[in-house]
Amino acid sequence: PGASAAAAGDFCLLELEPALCQQVEAGRSLVIRGDKDEPAVLCSKDKTYDLKIADTSNMLLLIPGCKTPDQLKMEETHCNIIHTEIFGFSNNYWELRRCRPKLKKLKRLLMENTYEGPDSQKEENSNCSKYTTEDLLDQIQASEEELMAQLQVLNACEIGGYWRILEFDYEMKLLNHVTQLVDSESWSFSKVPLNICLQELGPLEPEKMIEHCLKCYGRKYVEEGEVYFELSADKICRATAQMLLQNAVKFNLAEFQEVWQQSVPEGMTTRLDQLKGLALVDRQSRPETIFLLKVDDLPEDNQERFNSLFSLREKWTEEAIAPYIQDLCGEKQTIGALLTKHSRSSMQNGVKVYNSRRPIP
Repeated sequence: PGASAAAAGDFCLLELEPALCQQVEAGRSLVIRGDKDEPAVLCSKDKTYDLKIADTSNMLLLIPGCKTPDQLKMEETHCNIIHTEIFGFSNNYWELRRCRPKLKKLKRLLMENTYEGPDSQKEENSNCSKYTTEDLLDQIQASEEELMAQLQVLNACEIGGYWRILEFDYEMKLLNHVTQLVDSESWSFSKVPLNICLQELGPLEPEKMIEHCLKCYGRKYVEEGEVYFELSADKICRATAQMLLQNAVKFNLAEFQEVWQQSVPEGMTTRLDQLKGLALVDRQSRPETIFLLKVDDLPEDNQERFNSLFSLREKWTEEAIAPYIQDLCGEKQTIGALLTKHSRSSMQNGVKVYNSRRPIP
């Protein structure tokens, strides 16, 4: 604006923590993200902040060329009184609070059009929704680094410039090809050679998909110029359990454990702790049962998350509920602190259990 005084609504004051201030001074940009129906968040390259208006009881006056006490000290000028025009004033400023990125929407968008393989009828239909990195950055309230990390968590894959989540059955088909090859070649799961996998399985599925599957279920390393993958037994056992559980509402626990162990590749051992945040065991029912409950299908908001968990089960032990609230913990927050805030505890047969603080709607 020119030298004329500005009205209070012409500008906003934003309070930055020192690290963010340095980024802005270094020429990096901060982005405000959110659709019309979402509260705005501000993102740096790697963090997300809630934007909140803070009212001040002291009026903030804006003075052109204003010098702070530190600058005056350094200049050691004589104590002259300078007449200056007040350029504008404000009674509030924007305050930033570090928050969790809002990533629920990412999975929702990508699940609108899952990838079922190159031969699927869906791929010929060009009006199915697809999203590039730019589209996602535009629609998801998260910093670029947080968004890219979540795409990895979701096992998303960039196909033809668009981010896609593989249809679970298709992902399992790829995994099956890999584990059968490992078995027929008598390889160790800790040393699966990429090149031979691509040669052998290339005629069945696109090489890019075979490699993507190896990345999702293993760790890549190079030895003597050759690329190998060390496959994770825990991830493979977990995916196998999901495949078995998604076809039943509830499963007799003992029967499930037997079928599960028979369904995983030979040499792998199934353990219930591989299913944290994926399935829940009901020890109270007779016989004991297990059913699918995925943490990423639960609400993102803290209170809503607790409401949905307590409507599912009235009383929880900390061990049972922990995998379902772990992701709600802020930087310095513990599971214990979250439970204290959202539930009340009591003792049941010598075990501490937690139930809702409020009636469940």
